[in-house]
Amino acid sequence: APIAGGSGADGPLPSLPAEHQHVRYNPLRDDWVLVSAHRVKRPWQGQLEKPPPEDVPRWDPKNPLCPGATRANGEVNPEYEGTFVFPNDFPALQPDAPEPDDSDHPLFRAAPARGVCKVMCFHPWSDLTLPLMSLPEIRAVIDAWAELATELGASYPWVQIFENKGAMMGCSNPHPHCQVWASSFLPNEACLEDRTQRQHLSQHGVPMLLEYAEQEARRKERLVVENADWLVVVPYWATWPYQTLLLPRRHVCRLQDLSDSEKDSLASIMQRLLIKYDNLFEVSFPYSMGWHGAPTGPYLEEDCRHWQLHAHYYPPLLRSATVRKFMVGYEMLAQAQRDLTPEQAAERLRSLPEVHYKKRAE
Repeated sequence: APIAGGSGADGPLPSLPAEHQHVRYNPLRDDWVLVSAHRVKRPWQGQLEKPPPEDVPRWDPKNPLCPGATRANGEVNPEYEGTFVFPNDFPALQPDAPEPDDSDHPLFRAAPARGVCKVMCFHPWSDLTLPLMSLPEIRAVIDAWAELATELGASYPWVQIFENKGAMMGCSNPHPHCQVWASSFLPNEACLEDRTQRQHLSQHGVPMLLEYAEQEARRKERLVVENADWLVVVPYWATWPYQTLLLPRRHVCRLQDLSDSEKDSLASIMQRLLIKYDNLFEVSFPYSMGWHGAPTGPYLEEDCRHWQLHAHYYPPLLRSATVRKFMVGYEMLAQAQRDLTPEQAAERLRSLPEVHYKKRAE
């Protein structure tokens, strides 16, 4: 869609995407986002969030994710010293769910949904988030992700690894952890990304996100951090204020396809990104993140070259530790809208130090 410029006494004014509203196309989701950077200046008298607690105890026997604690089902956690994976005590998917009844009308359809849900604790300490963990500890998390992707992906078509960090993102427990849901079906976002990436490869002869990573590495205006194997950008089509996309430089279809050196460099770039996130408002930065890669299960025997592994980070904070972006009204009923340009967000993140604010005085 063209960007309309204004007009003045001497004729039309040039269009400035940083100042004038415009829409941007998201080829991964085949939709558009409205960019209205001037709106970030409006006064705010709305909801103010509570900053996350700074006094989380390192170990609490009442916290069901801690080593040695008793969970809701009565099981006692081992005294784990690294990562710890266990079945979700309140799973959204179960492997033995019955078939739904046949529909009597095309507007009332249902289909089987089976799967397993697991929880993975990153570390035995409740007060240690990923940006404060050591590189070997983060690498252990990555190894556990790859192992789960391989194990569950042997039979299930989709394995969704995701982390909800912070109460603002619906996290019910401050202990550092993520979830892994394996499903007998491809979820909506997976189907959408499968279609758009397949179409791009067919039309252009190169995987979409491999080409996109090469373009962003060259342009640099949305680049946040990079190393020899990875780069993090605020995507051109970002919806959330400080949304980022983590991309490998080479063609990789799945998390379990990474080499040892790529896993090491992934630990490094994740740490650098998450330190910048925390440093932005000097708070434990909330977000939802997740990995997307080629489908598994029966798809392991199919050609999935159109897929490129990537991780999405969706943080809600907009102006400060207490003012968040709400996806309501126009966003729910029309299309996504953001209040600062991706370039502005990337520049701000890029300029932040890579030493965590809690460690500067050490």
